[in-house]
Order: sequence, then structure tokens, then C-alpha cells
Amino acid sequence: MASFATAGRLTPLVLALGLAGCQSWAEMRGRLVDEPGCEPVRAEIYFEPDSAAIGPEAQALIAEAARQAEGCRLQHVEVLGLADAAGAPQANLALSKARAEAVTAALAAERLAVSDVRLLAAGEAGAVTPQGELQPMRRRAEIVLRLADPD
Repeated sequence: MASFATAGRLTPLVLALGLAGCQSWAEMRGRLVDEPGCEPVRAEIYFEPDSAAIGPEAQALIAEAARQAEGCRLQHVEVLGLADAAGAPQANLALSKARAEAVTAALAAERLAVSDVRLLAAGEAGAVTPQGELQPMRRRAEIVLRLADPD
């Protein structure tokens, strides 16, 4: 019987602590759903073989990347052009550079201030694994928009 009496006295305390925890959880939950700061925006733009032309799907991805950067200050843009291992190494390097330049031009067309662009061309570097296997889906350019909170 003594244990029931003790439990009866502890019940209000347990309820009070539980309710106090609810208030803290509500406050914490509000902080968890706040909008994040200006995080980097990343996108991969794929190309047809031996092409640096921006297709409609690629243009839509570039437009979406620009939309995600709205409201943030653009610090700089990184564009890495890649190519697969088919063809001559110099041709692949030139193709990867043309892809990076095409993506940079498409970003500028979306009214992104791309004054600080780090344009890189990797050619076919990394297109073959150490085991001699071809890396799939190397016909692309990788975009990173480095953003900061507005001043």
C-alpha cells in the first residue's frame, strides 16, 4: 500500500515535468523548421556524346539551380566539365572545356552574376577505373554555386 501512496504523490510531479517538456519541445521544433541559410547549390548537367549543346532538360536544371540561389549572395561559381574515355585525350579535354563554358553561359543567361567563375576542364581524367573499367555517365558538367547570406 505504501507504494501506491508514493506513486500518488509523484503523479503531479511527473505530469508537471511532462508538460514542461512539451513547451521546450515546441520551442525546439520551431527552431528545427526554420529556413536554412544559403547553402551551396549543386547540379549535374548531362550531354549527348561528343556534344556541348545545352538541351531543354539541362536548361531546366540550370534554371532550377538559379532559382535555388535566389535571395542569397553569389560568392562564386564552380563549373567542372567532364568527358568519357572515347576519343583522343586532347579532343576530350577540349570537349570538357566546351561543356563547362556552355554551362557557364547558360548560368549567365539565367541572370546569375557569374563574375567569379572557376571553370575547370578534366577531359577524360578519371574516366577509367584502376581496374580498367569505364566510368559511366561522364558526359557531364558539374555546377556548384557557392552562396552566402545576403548582406
